Amino acid sequence: MELYQLKAFASVAELGNLTRAAERLHLSQPAVSAQLKALEEEFSTTLFERTPGGMVLTAPGRRLLVHAEKVLAAAQALRNEAAATHGLVSGRASVGTISDPEFIRLGDFLARSIERYPLLRIELHQRVSGAAFDEVREGELDASFYYGKLAHPDVTAMPLRKFAYRVAAPAAWRTRVERSGWREIAAMPWIVTPSISSHHQLVHALFDSHGVEPAEVVEADQESVISNLVESGVGLSLLREEHALEKAQGGKICLWREVRLETTLALIYRTERAGDPVISALLAVLADTWKEAVPEQATA
Repeated sequence: MELYQLKAFASVAELGNLTRAAERLHLSQPAVSAQLKALEEEFSTTLFERTPGGMVLTAPGRRLLVHAEKVLAAAQALRNEAAATHGLVSGRASVGTISDPEFIRLGDFLARSIERYPLLRIELHQRVSGAAFDEVREGELDASFYYGKLAHPDVTAMPLRKFAYRVAAPAAWRTRVERSGWREIAAMPWIVTPSISSHHQLVHALFDSHGVEPAEVVEADQESVISNLVESGVGLSLLREEHALEKAQGGKICLWREVRLETTLALIYRTERAGDPVISALLAVLADTWKEAVPEQATA
């Protein structure tokens, strides 16, 4: 018997359909049928019953499938071990995530990581930006997505993209908001994130520069929640510009003036780990995922 025959056997058993198994294996249906027939002849038993509902394992087929899966798993383990001896990156990487998955291109990042570094196991941990920074600095996270100002000798950032925030308010407050200056805007109800977050720091930096302080009435730590609260008439907040403009055009919110707060999304890691195979692997994948990313590593 051959490994490719066992793989065809396992695929048909899982999918219960010759055509779908052939598509997964990138083979023709007759080729898969031939491989199953060859196994049945070698084992001197029938592996499947062909029914109107698809391919169903026989009793002997079910028993043999257990052993076939063990053989295939052992073969994959052997490939992984061989790859490791050639210096491929392996191990575990704990990565902090912020914001929504689409914004940080998380799916694309993971897909590329799995393809390029199959022995590297990535664990994701959703964090508020400030908490992510602390955990990277303390070594509790290997790396994390992050945005905002960063000035610390122990932590280095790879910039990925610049983006902006806009001051958003409930649509029903449009007239009131349009007539307001900094002091009046600050006195209105504000939805803020926890003090440890970069979003919170941006809000306060905005008002500190004009000598006023926002009236904080609600604290939330997810952008989707903040956006919903603004739409629902709870208060004002900072929303990412692309979302703010879309919602404003749809009449769901209104924007105050042309105030824009620019910041940078980055991946951060401990400076002393520059050159570490795991960190280098993450940065290499990000360089491909974010074509506009700054290629050289730089401290923010």
